[in-house]
Parts: sequence; C-alpha cells; structure tokens
Amino acid sequence: MTTRTTPPNGAPCWLDLSTTDEAASRRFYTGLFGWHANEPVAEFGGYSTFDRNGAPVAGLMPAQGDNAGHDGWGIYLAAEDAAATLDAAASNGGTVASPAMRVAELGTMGLVTDPDGALIGVWQPEQHQGFVEYAVDGAPGWFELHTDRYQDVLDFYRTVFGWDTATESDTPQFRYTTMRNGEEQLAGVMDGSGMPDADKGWSVYFAADDVDATGARAVELGARLVRPAEDTPYGRLAVLDDPNGARFKLVGPNNG
Repeated sequence: MTTRTTPPNGAPCWLDLSTTDEAASRRFYTGLFGWHANEPVAEFGGYSTFDRNGAPVAGLMPAQGDNAGHDGWGIYLAAEDAAATLDAAASNGGTVASPAMRVAELGTMGLVTDPDGALIGVWQPEQHQGFVEYAVDGAPGWFELHTDRYQDVLDFYRTVFGWDTATESDTPQFRYTTMRNGEEQLAGVMDGSGMPDADKGWSVYFAADDVDATGARAVELGARLVRPAEDTPYGRLAVLDDPNGARFKLVGPNNG
C-alpha cells in the first residue's frame, strides 16, 4: 500500500468525475470499488466525494458547460501556487480554461489545456491534500497522457509543473516518458501520433489485484468493455467505459 499526506509538486493528486447521472455513477463506483459516496455539498455546486477506507479518493460533480452531455474523469496536478502555475501555463503554450478559484479552506483550483489541447486541473492544497492511498486495489493506480505533440507537451509539464522526467523508451514505435519524484514514477506521457482521438488526452488507471475479475464485475454493473484485459510489460491492463460513458482503465499484476 502506498500512502501520502502531502502530494509532491506537479504530481497527480486528485481526480473527479463529471457525470450526467449522479445516482448511477454512485451506484457503479461504490459497487465496483467498495467506495463510500458522501452527500453533495450545495455550497460547492452539488460537488460530492467518494471515500476509500475513510479517506477521500475521488470527487463527483454534475456535468455542466461544455461537459453537459458528456461524462469523463478529470485529473488534477498539485501546485504550490495555483495562480502562478496558471500564468506559467499561459506563457508556455497552454490556455487557461478556468482561472484560480479558492474553494473555502480546502485549497485553490484552476484548469488549463496543454499545447496539444489536453485539459488538466491545477490544485493548490490546503485542508484538502487530495487522495491519500494510491497504487493499491480500488484506488488510483496510474495517470497517463497520450499526445500528438510529444516533445512540446513534455517541455510544457517540465516548465509549468516542475516535472522531473525520465525517458523510458524512445523508438519510432514507442516513445514514453515518466514523471518522477525521486525513484517513484507518478505519471506517464506517451507519443499518441496515429492513435484514435478517443485515446488522446489524460486518463486514469485504477489499481486492481485481479484485473479480469474487476473488469467482469464492472460489466455486470453496466460498464462496457472497450479493450479486454491483456498482459503487458507494465502490468495487466484493461479499458472500460462506465455506464454513463466515462472511460477508465484498470492496471494490476500480470497473469503470466
């Protein structure tokens, strides 16, 4: 089990689901991962959270604006100064989608798009430090960006979020770089040139001790299996859409 009390600067620290059917989303994720769904908070526009083992693991909000007809997971990177990070994003090929906004005593948030148009959240933690457990069954396990502008995007995240990176592969067939905190890998960026548009942008992998069983349970609960589980050099992976169409992935130990 991996836990933390304070996220490293630039690391994925929170995720939330924009949903067109809150009740269905609560039923699905509590049924799949055993999460506890908290009640929406009117003060925060109906935003609510899921807990895992009594600690926050993810958020849930009614889809609105450009997302009104679309369900999807959003990812937030930790920032020591959200406003300064947004300014840096705008000066380095990104676009500010939502300016810095204080969320009571919890922290400060904002949204930007990177040079390839992928949306990413910014979170300056105060009382709310983000998820506590990760890379353990039923918790966030990995975060990954597929992009057509591989080098530009890497330069962006290094400059704006202070990423320390390591090149894992640099061949025409597979170009992949990880964001690191010391020896720990926290996120990955993959050259997505030639991939379908549906595979572009940021995605979340949830950790599963048994990817096949978790995927089968998801289908029983109404999910659609997009890519069946398969062993890879990076673990056993599967891709699903939840009952409302929000895409997520599973990662766990290989079967072989």
